[in-house]
Amino acid sequence: MGKYFGTDGFRGEANKTLTVEHAFKVGRFLGWYYGKEHKCKIVIGKDTRRSSYMFEYALVAGLTASGADAYLLHVTTTPSISYVVRTEGFDCGIMISASHNPYYDNGIKVINSRGEKLSEAVIADVEAYIDGKIDEIPFATGESIGRTVDFAAGRNRYTGYLISLALNSYKGIKVGLDCSNGSAWMLAKSVFDALGATTYVINNAPDGVNINTNCGSTHIEGLRKLVLDEKLDIGFAFDGDADRCLAVDCDGNILTGDHIIYLCAKYMKANESLAKNTVAATVMSNIGLFKALEEEGIEYVKTDVGDKYVYEAMVKNGLRLGGEESGHIIFSKYASTGDGIITAIKIMEVFIESKLASSKLCEKFVMYPQYLENVRVADKDAVMNDEDVLAALDNAKKELGEDGRILLRKSGTEPVIRVMAEAKGETICRKHVMDVVRTIINKGYKVEA
Repeated sequence: MGKYFGTDGFRGEANKTLTVEHAFKVGRFLGWYYGKEHKCKIVIGKDTRRSSYMFEYALVAGLTASGADAYLLHVTTTPSISYVVRTEGFDCGIMISASHNPYYDNGIKVINSRGEKLSEAVIADVEAYIDGKIDEIPFATGESIGRTVDFAAGRNRYTGYLISLALNSYKGIKVGLDCSNGSAWMLAKSVFDALGATTYVINNAPDGVNINTNCGSTHIEGLRKLVLDEKLDIGFAFDGDADRCLAVDCDGNILTGDHIIYLCAKYMKANESLAKNTVAATVMSNIGLFKALEEEGIEYVKTDVGDKYVYEAMVKNGLRLGGEESGHIIFSKYASTGDGIITAIKIMEVFIESKLASSKLCEKFVMYPQYLENVRVADKDAVMNDEDVLAALDNAKKELGEDGRILLRKSGTEPVIRVMAEAKGETICRKHVMDVVRTIINKGYKVEA
């Protein structure tokens, strides 16, 4: 990870740690970098948070000042940018979103021409330009100045692509959708309506400040209530930029990303479409997932946390399915990044083809109790290398033995250290997590938000 760009782009509080000047410079560099040998085209999308419009205009100013043409998808999803970039011949794509973060945060995600996250080498150059370590880039003049193009047609083609992926009609199926007041607020209903579902939609009235607020994949209790109150067959919750999806079955059970990986892997294996009989999952996936996969005779590759690393492992090993517990699920045959709506479509395929109640899809999956604490700190690397913190972690690992595990990791998108434990009982999980957390606090690393 770089100075500004983490595992999921340049993210921070709008006009504090991520400013319009940053956005302008990112646009200036990318417009120049991709336009060295030709007139480059860069597509931009944004989520519904208030500051997204401000950053959109700053990026456009930077891009066009460097000679690039900026194509605007307006409010759209992160995976739609990935799709449009790789199918419409763009040099790169930019998504303005802080994903599941609160409205006052925002982010700049850059996607290369293959629809993948930008390489570390290019990120390093962008950061060097932001910090003034690269000579000033010349401004375009005359006919070389770039232009903006309304490209809503690209978003419409993406919608058509999603609809084409469904193998079944959803007629007669009652589906709940929690759009998180974010990017999927119109798109998700359009897709499910077109496929014949009877849709019940909540959190689809964005006002610029309610994105992710007590809704969506990070606050799934609202969808759970909807499914139970309306007696729905299944429900799906997306995050702010709709690259994540979690589900709720007809009995109100929550299907995490781990459950989704399991049910899709099992289904794909039965249909001989699970490449290498292997899935990719991060080290944060529940022990229960790995045990359930082993019982089904399915192999797995463990990766660092971040859908970027999951996708890299999938490409390296030739895999078709991978993801994170948080709901970033990648079906590499159809997308090069997590796509919440594709995930929902694939879950519907399993649900319909298996002819089972949605509550039966993961009945053999047993989640281990898990306890997680997030500690906001000023220096993540200092915590990760502190001898006393590491000693507390090692002591917890020894006491847990083979019946559990504990992980210490730094967030790739926030100034946060995460301490997570899994074991056969929640009490023992909490005990070991808090032992490590107390050490972090006692060493003076914790800061207030």
